[in-house]
Formats: sequence, structure tokens, C-alpha cells
Amino acid sequence: MSASSAQRPPVDLKEAREVAIAAARIAGDIQRKQYGRAPGLRLKGRIDLVTDVDVACERAVVDALLGRFPDHRIQAEEGGDRGADHPCRWIIDPLDATTNFAHGLPFFCVSIGLEVDGERTLGVVYGPMQDELFVAERGRGATLNGAPLAVSGTVDLEASLLVTGFAYNLREAEDDNLGHFADFTRRVRATRRTGCAALDLCYVAAGRFDGFWELGLRPWDMVAGVLAIEEAGGQVSRFDGSTFDQDVREIVASNGRIHAAMLDVLAGRG
Repeated sequence: MSASSAQRPPVDLKEAREVAIAAARIAGDIQRKQYGRAPGLRLKGRIDLVTDVDVACERAVVDALLGRFPDHRIQAEEGGDRGADHPCRWIIDPLDATTNFAHGLPFFCVSIGLEVDGERTLGVVYGPMQDELFVAERGRGATLNGAPLAVSGTVDLEASLLVTGFAYNLREAEDDNLGHFADFTRRVRATRRTGCAALDLCYVAAGRFDGFWELGLRPWDMVAGVLAIEEAGGQVSRFDGSTFDQDVREIVASNGRIHAAMLDVLAGRG
């Protein structure tokens, strides 16, 4: 092997971006066409839903990615982990906010993230009902339908609009986030709960929300949106302010300006 080939990156990121965007649009088209129809519901937990559309979207995304990158690893919500030990891993939520979709609430998306050598490198989130495509690339910024994104300029927690969510095991979990929700609601302008974490994170990147926190999320809920926030100038961490870890199921994300104040509230100091 030559020195030049040894140094060649494991994937052409321009090509990866194009393939991921195409895959997201294919899945989004499936969601848009099936929206409002009987979704073929099944339970995969006490209240956690999966639909035929989740499965169809995942198959479409995985087929598109592996059709071009057959050796890459895949981590997908419905299909689990697959693939050999390759430096590139795609992390996919084929239909984030399945409950919204199943109930006819038009706020859901497809989320596709790419890690290279364990680093978040590319994120694509597509909301088909709004026709909004969020794309983030490590070191190259984040965009919405091609326009650059930047987090909000809000500096006071009291003037902030925050968003959160609740895990499917809310009824059994010891830390159910309800206490944090009450604490923040008393201290900010308003709080929202949309049911779609990937779009919530992208909305922080776009400056629509000033901050987000949640417990119980999985990597496919977060990877693409976290990269969008980082590339839009925001901040992401664990509840104690330490480095964000997608395998530790807690996240605080913000415009950076209110991050310390959010951490204080989560720690009971606010």
C-alpha cells in the first residue's frame, strides 16, 4: 500500500453528504405519502410504538447507504447494529416521533448521522411536512435548506424558550424529568414538548429554541442534531457540564449563552 493510499480518508465526505441527503429525502417522501393513512401499529414496549412506515423508511435509508458504502457499519433504531469493524458508522432514526406520525400530528422527521473514527462528522435531518432539510458537517457549519444556521443570541434564562421531552419509560423511571420540567417552567419565558428530539435539536441550532434538555434518549435521536448545534455555535454537554456522550442517556444543549444557567437549574441551584 502506498503512503498516499494509507492516508486516504475512509470516506469521501462530499459523496457521503449527497447519499445521506438523498436517503433522507426518500424516507421523507415515504412519510409524506403515508401520513394520515392507517400506519400498521405495533407495540415494542408498554407505550412505545413502531409502524410499517418506520420499517419501510429504515429499509430505504439502509439500502441507499449500503448500496454506495457496503462495508460501512449501520446502527439503526429498528434494525440494531450491523456491519463489520469499519471506521465509518451510520446512525439512523428512520422516523423520529413515531407517536406524532401515528396520531396524525405533522411533526416528525428522518435523522441520519455519520461517525468517522468515533467522531460526529455528518448529520442530516429532514422534516418532510415542513420540507426542511438540516445538514451539518464537522468544521463546515450547519445549514437549513442551504442557508447557514446560527444559534440564538438570548443571554438570560428568563427570556428563553426551552424544549424538552419525556422518555417512553416515564411511568417506571425514577428520574422522570417532570421535576426538571417544573423547575425550568418557573424560570423561563416558556417551555415546549414537541415529541421529536432530532427536530428539537435542529431548532436549537436554528435559533428557534434557546435550549433543550432530556433524559433517556438513544444515539440515533441525538447524533445528527448535536452536530448541527455544535456547528451553529451552540454548546452540548451532560447534566453536570461534562463532555457530551451519546451513550450516556442525558443531554443539555443550548445557544451557549444560557448553558451555565441551565446546568444550575438541573443541579437544583437555579
